[in-house]
Amino acid sequence: MSTFVHHDPGHRPSPVPPSRRRHLDELGPGDVAVCGVPLDVNSSHRRGAAGAPGAVRRALWSDRTNRCTEWGLDLEADERFVDLGDLAPPEGGWHPDSVASAFAALVATGARPLVVGGDHSITWPVLAGRARARPDERPVLVGVDAHPDLYESLDGNPWSHASPMARIAENGLASAIVTVGVRTTTDHQRRQARRHGVRLVPAAAFDARRVPIPPGPVWLTVDLDGLDPAHAPGVAHPEPGGLTVRQVLDLVDRIGDRLVGADIVECNPGLDVRGLTAAVAAELLVDVAGRLLVGAAGTEPPGRAGDTDAPHPAGEPTA
Repeated sequence: MSTFVHHDPGHRPSPVPPSRRRHLDELGPGDVAVCGVPLDVNSSHRRGAAGAPGAVRRALWSDRTNRCTEWGLDLEADERFVDLGDLAPPEGGWHPDSVASAFAALVATGARPLVVGGDHSITWPVLAGRARARPDERPVLVGVDAHPDLYESLDGNPWSHASPMARIAENGLASAIVTVGVRTTTDHQRRQARRHGVRLVPAAAFDARRVPIPPGPVWLTVDLDGLDPAHAPGVAHPEPGGLTVRQVLDLVDRIGDRLVGADIVECNPGLDVRGLTAAVAAELLVDVAGRLLVGAAGTEPPGRAGDTDAPHPAGEPTA
């Protein structure tokens, strides 16, 4: 089985403070564990997303980054916010089963994973691992993506980053799949969406309050190409006309304490502009981590209840 290790590619000093680093046997219920999966062997046309976990961590722990959520939770002061390191490739190379086994062990600790890819192919083995540890609970999968990622296979590769939603649906790893921000698809993928009951919500006229999210726990997968390239230029397949950072944050707000895990994928540091995409990923990570921490504790978010100066969550009426 693959293990998680603390390192930074290129032998740079790790940006993660030593007080935040944990090993698998140190995790427990209530923890939110950032973990990297530096895998891009299933990327089409352009690789480079394997460098994302290090780039996102450097943005997250930069002196220029504020590690407080918009609604007042200070991750810096919360000892449950930890970093497990990166999944090390097993001998013989990456395989979905090695990823699934590692995440089954992680979820079995009771901690909630916050995964940084890598390309989007990682999402289905991560959820397969979660299903091994939690066979009683199939989450609703809410995705942000420019593409449906429903190809039966791409260029003969069924593990392609263009196929994870098809694998998740076929294996019953989610109770429902809702993908928002879609603005490019094909006849094959539309047929696949109908076959598997996947709900595709276009980027045009997106409104987080109207996204059809069925009841139950939610896993969030954010492919950064779901955002407009003006906000996230460092992706392999940019598609103009996408969501704003604000719209994605509104979606996270809408999901709220139903969130049980998440992944953020497809940042490609070699294609980024002044680190903007890594900074966006780090900002999303902060708010997602805050939601996971609040949900694990079963408490109200700071600044929400009774605070008239706090920003209203998406869907709540304003005065």
